[in-house]
Order: sequence, then C-alpha cells, then structure tokens
Amino acid sequence: MLLLPLLVLIAACSPKYNWRDYTAADASYRVLFPAKPSSTTREIDLDGMKVRMTMAAAEVDGATFAVGAAEAPDAARAQAALEAMKLALLRNIGADGAATSASASASSSAGDGKRDTRASSDIDATGTSRGRPMRLVGHFEARGKRFFQVIVVGPAPALPPEQVEQFLTSFSVL
Repeated sequence: MLLLPLLVLIAACSPKYNWRDYTAADASYRVLFPAKPSSTTREIDLDGMKVRMTMAAAEVDGATFAVGAAEAPDAARAQAALEAMKLALLRNIGADGAATSASASASSSAGDGKRDTRASSDIDATGTSRGRPMRLVGHFEARGKRFFQVIVVGPAPALPPEQVEQFLTSFSVL
C-alpha cells in the first residue's frame, strides 16, 4: 500500500530538465543538453551543397533541443550554409523567412599564419506546423570549414526562456 505513494513522490521529485554535458564524437563542440541526446548522421542538401551532417538532439515536453554539425569544402561555403540552414528551418515551421528577430556577425583573423574565418547568426521566429503554433530559437555558426546549427523548436509554451538560454549559451566550439 505504501509503495504506490512512494513511487508517485519519487516521480514528482525527478527534474523535468536533467542537464548533462555533451561533447560531440568528433570533439568539435560542447553543449549542455536537457536530457540524454540521441545522435544521427545523414546527407543533406544545402542549396546544392551536399554534406554529411551529424545531429545530436534531446526532447523535453515537446521541445526539441538540437545541434547539427557539418563541414563544407571551404570557409565561404560554410558561411553560405548558415543562411541555407536558417531558411530551411524557417520553412519547416511555416515562417518562410519572417523571423521575429535576427542578428548576424562575421570576423576574420590571421593567427599562427592561418586564416580563421567566423560567422554567426541568431534567430527567434514563430510559425505554424501541422496546424500548431511553433517557435524556433537558433544560433548558427561557421568556423573555417565547419558549421553548426544550435536550435530549440517546439510549441511556444514548451520553450521556457531560461531553458532555451541555458542550452544556447552552453554551446561552444572546441
């Protein structure tokens, strides 16, 4: 008789967000996921550039927290991939480029005789998918030939601002 109330109490105490440190298998980035992530690699087409993208993702309450990483033939194409990824994701939620807010930056430096190019872009967009209102918050980054998408997508109520910020700000390129 006491077992059922005890199990309910234990379940109630378990955290909805079980943050865990994750380093990509190729050690190209590090991030905190809100649950145990799964990983998959597949070929994608980004405006005619075919690349193998590895995605790691976790879901909590209908919100998907994901990081995608790939490598382009050169730095210029990696930077171009950022816009292609953004547009594809915006189309997925029916936003078609109508981001609520967006920002972008780019830099280039020459250290140790090597040219290091960087570009990043952030979005916060709303749209509709399968008749449901959706929100997409994302960070897109290119470092040399490598590029990344760090996103949280789902129904707006499933994206608490503090959890979205925790995920996005924990991302770092190694």
